[in-house]
Amino acid sequence: MGCAGHSQRMSITRRVGSKGQIVIPKVFREFLGVRPGEEVVMEIVEKELRIRSEVDPEKFMEDFCFSPKKLTRKIDLEKVLGEEVEERFALH
Repeated sequence: MGCAGHSQRMSITRRVGSKGQIVIPKVFREFLGVRPGEEVVMEIVEKELRIRSEVDPEKFMEDFCFSPKKLTRKIDLEKVLGEEVEERFALH
């Protein structure tokens, strides 16, 4: 997602636990604004499982793009994702 209407694709592979559970990576939770105890919406769209915050992402982006508070620095999402993956592998 971006203010100019561009979408970014992020992916991390996770193993499904014995009870069908997966952990949503921290970087994804932060990007979506999902906090512990909040509910998420899961839906199947064209054979894909989509998990989203209950906040409408289009409304969020519209509010963010027209908010008087802007990011003060550019965020390198690939770097953030790489660091997250490295951190996760170091824990196992």
